[in-house]
Amino acid sequence: MKAYIRGAGIISPQQTFLSTKFLEEVVVSENNFLKCIEPSYKDYLDPVMARRMGRIVKMGIAAATEALKDANIQMPDAIITGTALGCLGDTEKFLSAIIADDEQFLTPTSFIQSIQNTVSAQIALQLKCMNHNFTFVHKGFSFESALLDSLMMIEENDAENILVGGLDEMTEKNLFIYNRQGNWKKEKIKSSELYSHRSHGTIGGEGAAFFVLSKNASSNDYAKLLGVKTIYNPASPDEINIQIDSLLKENSLSKNDISLVLYGINGDTATDNFYDQFKSQFFPNTPSGAFKHLCGEYQTSGSFAMWMTAMILKNQSVPDAVMHPSQPVALPIKSVLIYNNYENNHSVMLVGRV
Repeated sequence: MKAYIRGAGIISPQQTFLSTKFLEEVVVSENNFLKCIEPSYKDYLDPVMARRMGRIVKMGIAAATEALKDANIQMPDAIITGTALGCLGDTEKFLSAIIADDEQFLTPTSFIQSIQNTVSAQIALQLKCMNHNFTFVHKGFSFESALLDSLMMIEENDAENILVGGLDEMTEKNLFIYNRQGNWKKEKIKSSELYSHRSHGTIGGEGAAFFVLSKNASSNDYAKLLGVKTIYNPASPDEINIQIDSLLKENSLSKNDISLVLYGINGDTATDNFYDQFKSQFFPNTPSGAFKHLCGEYQTSGSFAMWMTAMILKNQSVPDAVMHPSQPVALPIKSVLIYNNYENNHSVMLVGRV
């Protein structure tokens, strides 16, 4: 299964939205949380409607609109999104209202807008799109599941152009709850130092990234998505390696064809030691980089990595901010392997040059 990445739109903690510069100026956080840099939504939404929408809905609509514009496609054959927490801000509003009003006189608006498929539904309403619309809520596999569904639809000739995205937001309350659970580092660090600062916990993040996946190639494509694998709770790096070998074999490739491996390193010793072991065993001589020091840790951070990979392959260059001390990347950059992990949800994505 394969598909061409024809368009992309992303809102992230970096200067990525409508920017012609590819991670040339990196935004650094010192409070263990990377918050999205949001644009003005007046060009995407009616101001009255925008006031009633949660920020993740507005982020999703803006990113999806730019992805379609970038691909020069007005109406997708399907809209597929992946999100683990959905419209978290509206969920909190509804739950707070239950407590404040003693379960009396509740309005249904916040509840209706809090469900996970709100973003894809609002995108469809904006486009007046009556086609296939689905949202995957699979924790750390949410975005990858959306990609798999898109690839299967294209493989089975059920769609030619699919709008697919991954998005999650972080609220102050959720940031606090995750901190109580021990997810974040106790000490304050610069996000740019996430590689070198190994300790318990990581830094929080959020983002919204959408792509147009097409069945047929065009002159404007960023890259080619060659496959996705998901592995739950692997006992050892060998299980990941087996899935990667299978993915490479399906595309008649070998490990020598991989120009760059992007790891979901997040500074947490509990997960990074697994990455280190995997790298030393199976890709010791392959140039490597990472991405979570740029977007933070969240369940659908793989969508940020996908955008970054598409830009690397299209521009045939790797920004200095992506690489940690490693071998230089030889040109041309033919294929990039993304290996990410959120808790026990391990995923592998293979993206190739068009």
